[in-house]
Order: sequence, then structure tokens, then C-alpha cells
Amino acid sequence: MKHYLAIAAVAMLLTGCVTAPQTIYYNGGYSSAVYQYLKNDEMSIEEQIGILETIIEQAANEGKPVLPGVHAHLGLLYFDSGNPGLGTNHFETEKQLFPESVSYIDFLLKNNQQGS
Repeated sequence: MKHYLAIAAVAMLLTGCVTAPQTIYYNGGYSSAVYQYLKNDEMSIEEQIGILETIIEQAANEGKPVLPGVHAHLGLLYFDSGNPGLGTNHFETEKQLFPESVSYIDFLLKNNQQGS
């Protein structure tokens, strides 16, 4: 019986030392924002823009980069809201932060500029 108690005590001690892994990127509530955007729920474009702008601000405060796609998503929202200047700025930011996205962002820019 003492053997089991010792094993249980060691197991509890080891699990108490485990910490959550640190992430490279700041997530904020981005997953929820994407869900709301795709669901096209009762959230306005302006509210979605506010959420993403807050995520970007919080990431800067945490000293972490935002997830790939946040600036691209915000750019699309700005195009949808009739502000292609800010949309283009966020697309360009996405390209600078994540060079692997250049061809896709250029595609989005081309399509959104033709639709303006």
C-alpha cells in the first residue's frame, strides 16, 4: 500500500510542475472571430474589424506576432467595408510578415482591386 502512495505522490508532484507550452504567435480570440465571419452571424463588419484590430493591438502588447492570416482577414474586411486603402495596407503587412503568402495575397489584391 505504501508503494502505491509513493507512486501517487510522485505522479502528483510531476503533474504539478507541468506548464502550458508557450506559443510563437498571439491568438487572442481569432478562432472565434473567424467562426463568426464564416457563420455570417449577427456581427457587423465593423464589429469584426474591431475584434481583429484588438487582437493585433494585444499581440503587440504581448510582444508576439499575430497568427498568419490575421492581417489578410482584416484586409478582406476592410475591402468589404468599402475601405480599399486599409485593405491594401493589411494585405501588404501580411506579405511582409509571412513571405510565403505573397502569391495568395497578390491574388486577393488583384481580385479585390478589380471589384472596387
